Amino acid sequence: MTGQMSDETDDRRVLAVDELTKFFPIRKGLWRRHSAVVRAVDRVNLHVDKGETLALVGESGSGKTTLGRMIVRAIEPTSGRVKLRGDDEDWLDLTAAEGDQLRAARRNFHMIFQDPYSSLDPRMTVQDIVLEPLIHNHLARGAVARKRVLETLELVGLSSQHLHRYPHAFSGGQRQRIGIARSLVCDPKLIVCDEAVSALDVSIQAQILNLLKDLQARLGISYLFIAHDLAVVEHIAHRVAVMYVGQLVEQAPTDELFSRPRHPYTEALLSAAPIPEPNRHRERIVLRGEVASPSAPPSGCYFHPRCPYAIDRCRVEAPVWREISPAHHVACHRADELTLTSGWTDPEPHATKVPV
Repeated sequence: MTGQMSDETDDRRVLAVDELTKFFPIRKGLWRRHSAVVRAVDRVNLHVDKGETLALVGESGSGKTTLGRMIVRAIEPTSGRVKLRGDDEDWLDLTAAEGDQLRAARRNFHMIFQDPYSSLDPRMTVQDIVLEPLIHNHLARGAVARKRVLETLELVGLSSQHLHRYPHAFSGGQRQRIGIARSLVCDPKLIVCDEAVSALDVSIQAQILNLLKDLQARLGISYLFIAHDLAVVEHIAHRVAVMYVGQLVEQAPTDELFSRPRHPYTEALLSAAPIPEPNRHRERIVLRGEVASPSAPPSGCYFHPRCPYAIDRCRVEAPVWREISPAHHVACHRADELTLTSGWTDPEPHATKVPV
């Protein structure tokens, strides 16, 4: 089990993920017999509070996107629960919802995709793209819907002159603003951002990140922000959860995780992040070996074949997820005895933010 069980009695919660698991079958041979499974997401627990950004980080293939897509029911989970607080403040189990109940719940959660070029239909105008969720969710039609579309476009920095243009007429940053408007128009409680700025130039990334933060401050939206760029995560996230081979290995408030990581994998990730200042540097930690296969993970701790601090216990016993300090959770046998660093050369490693 990775991640603490979510306390659904906490009024701050908007999303609660409990024991969420996704195994993809591997089929071989002429008759396509089931031979093994890929453990893409393995018993993950997490929560997101109202108006909070939880960042989900890890290497490619760690299960971040699969987890995000299960939360919005784009992928059906193998087991576990995803619960979202509705308009009436009652919890709805999205994994069990079907038909009209699921359609009614979809207005409360949306997704911003990685590629602003392929995620927009090139045959639809901006007005039609942003209008579609309102029509599909039976929220508004006619003049009322068009007014809502224009108000939402203005929130993301676009205007009425863009309504009747097609996606090919816009830059990457403008297209992502259209994607944000499409996710925002139904006034959702939660938006899953799947690498929402990774396809953009650095200067445009900063603009989109600042836009997301401004929208959160104004509207109280919660974000699950999936990313691999730690500089971006540091700028936008309140808390950070680190994934490795389908499991959470560490979760903490952003400031604490960046200044004092408690898992060796997190330490290595932080050491690899570039610093946009020529007079500062990190001591790079180079991990040996390959990422563990989710179809045949090693015994004990999944990270032990690459961990420079691994001991015999790590090879045979899976670590228990535990709270090592207030709001700071980790799955590592040696977290209490290791002194890990973020690799920065000054005492305030995250004082430099993404340029704005």
